[in-house]
Amino acid sequence: MYYLFVLLAVLLVSALVLSTVKYGRFIIWAKAFRITVVSLSLVVFALLFIRKSVSQFQKNSLTVQVVNKLPFPIDFYMVKINSGADPDDKYEARHIGSIRSNYYRIEYIDMKNSDEFWIAGLMGKKDLVYFSQHSVPNKNQDQIIEVRNYIKQSIKLADIAKTQITAMKFENMKTAIWITLDFLLLFLNIVLLVRKSTKKSQPEPGFITVKN
Repeated sequence: MYYLFVLLAVLLVSALVLSTVKYGRFIIWAKAFRITVVSLSLVVFALLFIRKSVSQFQKNSLTVQVVNKLPFPIDFYMVKINSGADPDDKYEARHIGSIRSNYYRIEYIDMKNSDEFWIAGLMGKKDLVYFSQHSVPNKNQDQIIEVRNYIKQSIKLADIAKTQITAMKFENMKTAIWITLDFLLLFLNIVLLVRKSTKKSQPEPGFITVKN
């Protein structure tokens, strides 16, 4: 996804550059390219929004409810273990969110190629205070996880989870920067397209000659 947003940024910058073309035969091709890039960008963001919105309705979607029974807020993360996947894609980390004491969060995960996930809790930015493994023998049965103690079921796996969470944070930060840039470039392109279309639709003022 990161490289997709980088590509969109390059295309949107190119569209802005082509907006300076005002004369010659190339103006038609330039405008067609700009409209195509803007339309493609809108489709990509629409699909991304739909994908995030309908994740809970997927066939293999598992509902996981994480309840914080500890006296302090904990920042929770989930690491899904993909079975039979490429080594680089074996671990899939995601941020559940910061959960206050006696509150919960619900996460939906696709378990089509997985039968295990981990829950990790951080206090502060780097202090991992909770880690647990969870197998999924029945993918149609939702799970409720109550965090009552500061435990780490496996120090070795907890270190792997922490590494994956750190990498995920870095990737999310880079992606967020490019998404913000894409939105700005998309807005500028839309404004320029609409403004020029509005100017062309307005009739030019004429002059009336009065004879004495």
